[in-house]
Amino acid sequence: MNQKVSTSYIVVLGLMLFSLFFGAGNLIFPIMLGQEAGVNVWIATAGFIITGVGLPLLTVIALGYSGKSDIQSLANRVHPLFGLVFSVILYLAIGPLFAIPRAGSVSFEIGIRPLLPESWSTIGLFVFSVLFFGAATFLSLNSSKIVDIVGKYLTPIKISFVSLLVIFAIFNPIGAFQEPNEKYTDHSFFSGFSEGYLTMDVLAAFVFGVIVINALRSKGVESGKVIMAATMKAGIIAAALLTFFYGAMAFMGASSVAELGILDNGGSVLSGVANIYFGSFGGVILGGVMIIACMTTSVGLISSCATYFNKLLPKVSYTRFVILFAVFSTVVANIGLSQLISISTPVLTAIYPLAIVLLILTFFHNSFKGKKIVYQLSMLFTFIISVFDGLKAAGLGIAPVDQLFLSILPLYEVGLGWILPAVIGGILGIIISFFNLRSNEKEEEQFV
Repeated sequence: MNQKVSTSYIVVLGLMLFSLFFGAGNLIFPIMLGQEAGVNVWIATAGFIITGVGLPLLTVIALGYSGKSDIQSLANRVHPLFGLVFSVILYLAIGPLFAIPRAGSVSFEIGIRPLLPESWSTIGLFVFSVLFFGAATFLSLNSSKIVDIVGKYLTPIKISFVSLLVIFAIFNPIGAFQEPNEKYTDHSFFSGFSEGYLTMDVLAAFVFGVIVINALRSKGVESGKVIMAATMKAGIIAAALLTFFYGAMAFMGASSVAELGILDNGGSVLSGVANIYFGSFGGVILGGVMIIACMTTSVGLISSCATYFNKLLPKVSYTRFVILFAVFSTVVANIGLSQLISISTPVLTAIYPLAIVLLILTFFHNSFKGKKIVYQLSMLFTFIISVFDGLKAAGLGIAPVDQLFLSILPLYEVGLGWILPAVIGGILGIIISFFNLRSNEKEEEQFV
């Protein structure tokens, strides 16, 4: 049995991971952050990179470290019911309910719509989404070749497109950085940190990490240490590329304000920058970037979601789930991007902190001997705060509760009020497990 992983294959895995992560949102959000942060772009980008690069990297490594084969097995450490519910919600959120349809609608809005008359937009979106998800279905049904298809072919093409824009932006900046808007004036780092949530990469990393582990096992690698080492190396490659491109995109956004002003969304900024550097040809380049970026992300998500639900419901084949998710995503993509975002944001706000806490607890699992009470109290205290954050994001915030949390929880005003409760819950769990252990030891002594 082969227990060695070649450097060339690790590079392919790293490129695949980068390509899976670097989708539509990863192009849009950092460039918009740059526009809004202005002269504070670098400190804001540092916060963004922690949630957009650092935490996803740690998530991929955590899966290798834990020895678990999927997110449900990992989440079962809290409770089997929690593991099932959390995993289903996570896969649906980053799958057919939001991320997959968003990939199709965003690629159309930026790559195709500017080339069509306004009257053709509705039918154009329908035709494009059918073709887009038809291609994604074909690639997803060849799941055994996903590493080769994504890592060897699609990623180099995508990197080439993005690199052209980045090179021009770095060596020929559009203009000087401007003053930040209110959001990035006083809390630039934490605003950037929260902005990284929008990429959903920590959630996606629980899924993409499984792809890497399964790819290694398909090569005959079974050793946990070898899998973890190879996963870490591939993750570092992906993280390095993501860090570079996020920084470059943020710089591009910050330097574009002098010419474009503050625009409504990152897609408009990308279009404006591409037109400045390449004229009408910029739209073609940008369209190619978006379609390829969104396609690679869609393939990874459809394949991963179909694999998970096929395992959960084995009577329904992988092929049927692929087709189901592709068709469903085609329908949802035609609803509209703004509606998708408004529906999904509260859900993401509520579950993202849970994913981060589960990740951190995974690394400390051996330190507290995997006691369930530690997981349960830390996750419970986190959820209490994050669910009210989710309600607030949905416009259903409860004013007295928000005022209470603002007065007692550090960083609540910047969306990080769950951190202290998570720590307190973990510490309480350790204390309770310690006294339970001592109590059991005394009972055993009395019995003897």
